[in-house]
Amino acid sequence: MTDLNNDIAVLKKMCADVGMDVSGIVKLPGAGSGRRYYRILSSGEGLMCENDVLTGSQSVRSIIGVAGDNRNDCTAFVSLSDSFANAGISVPRVLAVSADGMHYLQEDLGTVSLFDMIPHGGDPIPSEVERIIKECIEGLVRMQLCPPNVWEQGVVYKPFDRRQVMWDLNYFKYEYLRPASVDFDEDALEDDFERFADGLCAYGFDTNGFMFRDFQSRNVMICNGKPYFIDFQGGRKGPGIYDAVSFLWQAKAGFSDDFRSKMLDYYFEMRHVLAGENRDHVRERKLTYDFALFRTLQVLGAYGLRGLVERKAHFIESIPPALRNLRSLLSSGAADDYPELKRVCREICNDARFKENEIGALHIGALHIKVFSFSYKKGYPADYTGNGGGFMFDCRGMHNPGRYQEYKSLTGRDRAVIDFLEERGEVQEFVRKAVDIVSPSVETYIRRGFSNLQIGFGCTGGQHRSVYCAEHVASILADKYPEATVTLIHREHPSN
Repeated sequence: MTDLNNDIAVLKKMCADVGMDVSGIVKLPGAGSGRRYYRILSSGEGLMCENDVLTGSQSVRSIIGVAGDNRNDCTAFVSLSDSFANAGISVPRVLAVSADGMHYLQEDLGTVSLFDMIPHGGDPIPSEVERIIKECIEGLVRMQLCPPNVWEQGVVYKPFDRRQVMWDLNYFKYEYLRPASVDFDEDALEDDFERFADGLCAYGFDTNGFMFRDFQSRNVMICNGKPYFIDFQGGRKGPGIYDAVSFLWQAKAGFSDDFRSKMLDYYFEMRHVLAGENRDHVRERKLTYDFALFRTLQVLGAYGLRGLVERKAHFIESIPPALRNLRSLLSSGAADDYPELKRVCREICNDARFKENEIGALHIGALHIKVFSFSYKKGYPADYTGNGGGFMFDCRGMHNPGRYQEYKSLTGRDRAVIDFLEERGEVQEFVRKAVDIVSPSVETYIRRGFSNLQIGFGCTGGQHRSVYCAEHVASILADKYPEATVTLIHREHPSN
């Protein structure tokens, strides 16, 4: 039996056990985890839910069915949900749990997350959204300050410590730096990681409260105008400031530095009001930005695995705004004490594959055409958009200048190589036909509002024929389609 069929059978039985009449089950889109979510609809009597959904012309009750992929996470969520709900924290109540603990029913909080309400593209935060963000921050502080006896028995993960810091830093090294083909001095980088971990774990303020671990706007649902927290099953004992920077430095939320500073002030004010803490304690020790840097590296590790390796579009799209955050943190001096870490961070921030346009988006809203030259010996250019499409042209059928000594140190941009190729007349015809082939797709993509198209020209070494063709096709397309953005990338000769 497939996961889908098994999930539906288990969830239907659970609904029947609690007296809920099921009129439909809709599988919801997945996120970063392997958990599977279903919206279960009922037009009859049975389990009462706060949220109603509208299907067609009929308002029906609904709940959410969850199929877990990790028993510990399921156990933690069920226990913590019950504990925090009883403590007055806005979380969904769990309504029923399967005998094996791997499926459960929870309140349906609707379809709108805080992330959906945040304007993107650099627009200011509306006053109503700022009000909700402040409610989130206050709710987070109240959750963090809940007495340990409320939540400790539901936590399945060890407290935040140096080992976890090193895991996350090495996660960044192996899942982002390596797939991104960044060279680094292993010993020097590990020395920086060791010092960085020591500094974070020397932090002795606010380390015994509940640490949400993945507090971000996608994990805040808005139901009847009120924020509710979800996905806290990874919570543990740890520093609350980690959650604050996770929220405010979430890559795709796109908060401005000024807004972050304002909301950090509000976070510290809430800690002061609710716990009597010194408002400036963390800022004086400059650890806010250390934790922001740490969190940014940790999420880049996740984006590397899910995006660079697994090619999942959502995570690839998150890389440019994460790198924007990293640039800001580097400018603030967050990595100044860690020279090799700072160097590799600067290198990934300058990665041409993830350059943003002037409004801070990855050319979203206009077609972005990437034109590559490359060597077939080193494989096709990677597609970092998650689309997996585009055109690849093989230039190896043309006469190769690289076979002659006088051209070996030159590229397809040098006049001698250009003359060599054009004297035979074949390269001009090749370029013309390539443009004829890609133009209908460019026009269709522009008309339909698509964001990305990749075109590659490959030859033996990625130096002569492919460089010439990529140069000329990119120039022709840029002139022909001014509404599109054309980026030229010579993969084997990036300085050209």
